[in-house]
Amino acid sequence: MILSAQSIRLRCQWTEGRSAGEEKEDALLSPFIDRERAHGVSAGLSPAGYDLRLVLEDDREEHWLAPGEFLLAATVERFQMPNDLLGLVHDKSTWARRGLSVFNTVIEPGWRGWLTLELVNHGQNTIHLRRGMGIAQVVFHLLDRPTVEPYPDDAKYQDQAFGPVGARS
Repeated sequence: MILSAQSIRLRCQWTEGRSAGEEKEDALLSPFIDRERAHGVSAGLSPAGYDLRLVLEDDREEHWLAPGEFLLAATVERFQMPNDLLGLVHDKSTWARRGLSVFNTVIEPGWRGWLTLELVNHGQNTIHLRRGMGIAQVVFHLLDRPTVEPYPDDAKYQDQAFGPVGARS
């Protein structure tokens, strides 16, 4: 089953009595935002998913992605995946129509950290990317029961740091 906007919002909300600056330990993703437009592209909660926001290498404000260029980027949002949920990252149609491909990524149950995204410009024109703009959509799938083998605490990408992270051996 795919989570609706209402279910995503419930899994991301603060618990009663917490201050706004206190991170919720078990929040699905943070910081969570309702739907907004940033630099002409939607970001935040959608009817059946969440549009992730872009962070560039070295926390740059913008990048011009040339045709054929590959770029590692990351998300503003940090994930704390429960053991009953899987996330699938998909291209946003706005970007796909311009030739930008976001490699489809699986966010495993039990995984924590900031997501690294792999971007390629397959188009013929340079694409202007800006920090904070909507870049990809994650669709959350509810497992039929919580997995007994979540992403391991000692796995190489567990608790991934903020910003793009290259491949590890």
